[in-house]
Amino acid sequence: MGPRIHQRVIAQLISGLSPLYHNAVIKLEPLPETMLDEGRISQVPDVSLYNNETDQTPIVIEICHTNGMKDDVLKVIELIDADRYGIREGFIYNYKTQQWLRYRFGDNGVTEALSYSEILSLDLNQFL
Repeated sequence: MGPRIHQRVIAQLISGLSPLYHNAVIKLEPLPETMLDEGRISQVPDVSLYNNETDQTPIVIEICHTNGMKDDVLKVIELIDADRYGIREGFIYNYKTQQWLRYRFGDNGVTEALSYSEILSLDLNQFL
């Protein structure tokens, strides 16, 4: 839950990625604000890209504004480095500055200013 612009960005990403999933262009199902672990209380990323065959979530996306960016970066790094849900790429999008950051498993706490997903072979910014 968040401000209208926050929800709008989530909707744009989901509506851009969903047709690609339904047409089998990508194998990961985009889901809004979904628990990572249904069996217990877990983190809820703004957008999860879920693999229904492996029950893993290889990609998560957090949407934020400038004041919350540091917390969301830490959240994504912690989720990926904990290696509990199969997350291999995490993205943070700051809707105030239109800045993307990407973090991948094995990046040792260092983010990159990128919106390109190697897993999907797509630039996520194209949907905004």
